[in-house]
Amino acid sequence: MKLSLVLIVYRADSFIAQEASKFCEEALKAKNIKVNRIQSNFHRDEIEEHFYNEEMQPDIGIVLGGDGTFLKCSNVLADYDIPLLSINIGGNLGFLTQEKDFLFDKSFIEILENGEYTIDFRNRLSCDVCMNETSSEKKIIKSYDALNDFYFKSVEEDISPTNQIQIEIDNEKVNEYKGDGLIISTSTGSTAYSMAAGGPIVHPSIDAMIINPICPMSLASRPIVIPNTSKVIIKPVKKSKGEIKLWRDGSKCMTIKETYYCEIKKGKTPCKIIKFKKSTNYYNTLIKKLDWKGDLSQKNPKN
Repeated sequence: MKLSLVLIVYRADSFIAQEASKFCEEALKAKNIKVNRIQSNFHRDEIEEHFYNEEMQPDIGIVLGGDGTFLKCSNVLADYDIPLLSINIGGNLGFLTQEKDFLFDKSFIEILENGEYTIDFRNRLSCDVCMNETSSEKKIIKSYDALNDFYFKSVEEDISPTNQIQIEIDNEKVNEYKGDGLIISTSTGSTAYSMAAGGPIVHPSIDAMIINPICPMSLASRPIVIPNTSKVIIKPVKKSKGEIKLWRDGSKCMTIKETYYCEIKKGKTPCKIIKFKKSTNYYNTLIKKLDWKGDLSQKNPKN
């Protein structure tokens, strides 16, 4: 890959990430590569301003922080079709970041220029919040994109967190979940909130969508994996007390009123994630993050 312009995004509230971004900028400029450096709490207009001023789009975006920082940036930057390299700075190695050693020994530049990487195309989800109307035309109030997941929970002010949510898949009513909420996850997001709520781990290369209830009141309410070509409709049940709030990738979106419904489907554009061939692979990351033991018989031959 020939690098002419690189966008560096660093975690806004981290001094370590800010210093790492300066180091990264100096290393790139020493190779005569142009750099734009911004904080992770940027506004979309700020990104467009950078592109306009340079009159060219960055070859890649480098995100310095953890998985949370990457998620904040990914949905905006993915819309511009920019491959993203996420390097773990100041946190535990996650499923979306590369080891920081590649940055501080400056080997990341050589790896990129020599093509010693792959690009993972990670599917995203889109969610249209719509108004229930008698007309056949869909009235969209707000639209969101998510790399990991959308989920629905009761608003914090409610006394009880219990809510009741109706779900339809491809125009067929499937279930009404009563409990603390509901998660709609991509395969990438299967190792995030969905896994914490007891959902399955799904390899990110599998084109799937995971529907996972949060602490359901019925043991019959189980996680289900469906094709990501499906259209999922989420509606608050009118007889349920309280309102539910829509979240995406760990951030609040809006309250879903009785007269609203949410249509969730595969996003229009994927997120391009740069993975170094020399980096820790997916299964080794699972082993480290989940403390899997592997073949215990090899470690304790006497037993």
